[in-house]
Amino acid sequence: MKKLPMVSIIDDDESVRSATASLLRSLGYNVRTFSEARSFLDHPERDDTTCIITDIQMPSMTGLELQQVLLAEHSQIPMIFVTGFPNEQSEKVVRRNGAKGFFAKPFQAQELIDCLEDILSRSD
Repeated sequence: MKKLPMVSIIDDDESVRSATASLLRSLGYNVRTFSEARSFLDHPERDDTTCIITDIQMPSMTGLELQQVLLAEHSQIPMIFVTGFPNEQSEKVVRRNGAKGFFAKPFQAQELIDCLEDILSRSD
């Protein structure tokens, strides 16, 4: 039996985290949510994650810093970034470092779904 994808959502905004999780669960994805990047990094089953959806601006560790930590660990987990403060420089940095998506909040649900499905279809 095929294992369902596990998507980890990391966002300090509880309403965004909850809404995104509900959307993805309604589509049949397994979802874990984290209010901060360090909680994700410390999670014992983080390597089960098929894709990360993360905010950029978060206290203690930003999404950019999370990406750097994962790159240093040679992680292959695809990342999608969402931000309430989009700017060209941040998008360039995360994409140069392998981000598969970059969306400004509020993002269109279908655009996020399309990006996620594209990522997961490539990882089969």
